[in-house]
Amino acid sequence: MLRTRWADVAILVALAFAGRFLLALWHRRHRSAAQRAWSPRLPSWIGRVVAPLLLLLGLALPFLPGVGRYELDLAVLVATYVMLGWGLNIVVGLAGLLDLGYVAFYAVGAYAYALLALNLGLSFWICLPLAGILAAFWGVILGFPVLRLRGDYLAIVTLAFGEIIRIVLINWVSLTGGPNGLSGIPRPTFFGLEFGMGGGPDTFAGYFGLTPSPLHRVIFLYYLILALALLTNWVTLRLRRQPLGRAWEALREDEIAARALGINITTTKLTAFALGAMFGGFAGAFFATRQAFISPESFTFIESAIILAIVVLGGLGSQLGVAIAALVMIGGFEVFRDLQEWRMLVFGVAMVTIMVWRPRGLISTRRPTVSLGKARAISGDLVGEGRG
Repeated sequence: MLRTRWADVAILVALAFAGRFLLALWHRRHRSAAQRAWSPRLPSWIGRVVAPLLLLLGLALPFLPGVGRYELDLAVLVATYVMLGWGLNIVVGLAGLLDLGYVAFYAVGAYAYALLALNLGLSFWICLPLAGILAAFWGVILGFPVLRLRGDYLAIVTLAFGEIIRIVLINWVSLTGGPNGLSGIPRPTFFGLEFGMGGGPDTFAGYFGLTPSPLHRVIFLYYLILALALLTNWVTLRLRRQPLGRAWEALREDEIAARALGINITTTKLTAFALGAMFGGFAGAFFATRQAFISPESFTFIESAIILAIVVLGGLGSQLGVAIAALVMIGGFEVFRDLQEWRMLVFGVAMVTIMVWRPRGLISTRRPTVSLGKARAISGDLVGEGRG
């Protein structure tokens, strides 16, 4: 079982945010008006080439030479964070709502799945959508109190919400098991076929005439989280091209202007919170069924910080950038585990380099999906003449 060293991750996240803060101060003092318009974007063909290649690599990964249990477990972990990053990207990257308590929806989905499966005996395919719906409901519950909040105040409230959920999970012992968590969570089946080693006709291997192997379950879990992540990506891309997605972008750029244009700010914010929470709930349900054990210690603030760092470093609003950032951050920690203390230095230097090279993230998509013309910088003189 893979174990991420959260102390190292916390240091890495702190370095990332500190470096980004210092970089923002430097840019504020030194860049000219022409440089403030839009940061340079990578050529558009990169996304059209890299995204299909990553998809093909992901689909073929279990069958590539040299890929074993360790590599598949790592791929499952990376794909989980990719899905979480894409879910948070709706809230932060598209709608511009700074959410520091996203781990709460991750926890709600995990515990909802565990309680439904353990107490009601429902199958994975029934518990999964129910967990997402419950997480979306809590997203709406969070959204109502913060409708009038922005920036720092919104971040503080969402951070508090995440901690409240964790404390409730710790203290509601009769329902959640308290600090001991919940164990014996049923694992998913392939349309009723168990992934057992017996080889009987009611098992996956026996039904398809395969030699029983523990890799069958891991491969199934990998394709399951890959399908959930791709569903998250597809829904996000579809919504981004719809009026709702354009309303999110307008809200992100200027809430007052969006309100003046007749956009329903309440509905727009609540929809962003609900959809982001739903995908976080799906990821939580998958986490619960994969681990077969959950506890409040799996849903601390550092999880929210990691997911937010993935979104920021990948590029706010960029689906491809978030996927690459998750691969680099989560996969890199495991690949360079042998470097021990030195890997923190390597990652720190790499992240600072990325922030200097790409201040808006690896792949910046802060430009509106629809624009009326070519964006250009307006100098102070032109503004004074009434032309800006």
